[in-house]
Amino acid sequence: MADTLIHKIAELRELLKDREHAGGDLALALKRARRRLPRRIYRLGQELAAVQPLLEHPKLRMTVEEEAKLSRSADEVIKHLKSIDLADRRRGRVLDILASMAFALIVVAVLLIVVLRWRGFV
Repeated sequence: MADTLIHKIAELRELLKDREHAGGDLALALKRARRRLPRRIYRLGQELAAVQPLLEHPKLRMTVEEEAKLSRSADEVIKHLKSIDLADRRRGRVLDILASMAFALIVVAVLLIVVLRWRGFV
């Protein structure tokens, strides 16, 4: 059971690297991706990161309790990371930039009209 959990944690690290562009060990990758992850998913990932060194040591592996719960946590985090649509995120980022540029242009146009009206040109 612990071997499958180790493989799930490795898969989780790869997904964090691919989907969130957060490399390093699991704790560091979660820290880098913290703002983009839901709070619950982040907490589950932190639990897994805390248990990972114990799982890698043969004698300490036996001290880990609730492996089924940890396995379910790993499955949930993996499911969330697989559901992230990178194209949609990219599209959203481009639309955010365009929206902020459009808002800035509208503000400048309104201020120009206000100044021209104040000076008596319009």
